[in-house]
Amino acid sequence: MSEITVSPTIHHRTLKGKVVSVAMQKTVVVAVSRIKSDPLYKKRYNVTKRYMAHCDKENVQIGDEVTIQETRPMSKHKRWIVIT
Repeated sequence: MSEITVSPTIHHRTLKGKVVSVAMQKTVVVAVSRIKSDPLYKKRYNVTKRYMAHCDKENVQIGDEVTIQETRPMSKHKRWIVIT
């Protein structure tokens, strides 16, 4: 099996979020929250998006804060890897 490496010269998007599921093998689901503002009423509200990320390490638990990085598509839904 080939090892996934992170290239230091290519700059990919990175996001920080919280692990919400570890039910799959080598895959975790990370919820990333951000604050949006309504253009008319100026009300601020939270928006959460969930990303499936590849994780070789088995020590990631639900509730952990992790950083994910964009990478090539690995499957139908996985386009991110856990880097911390």
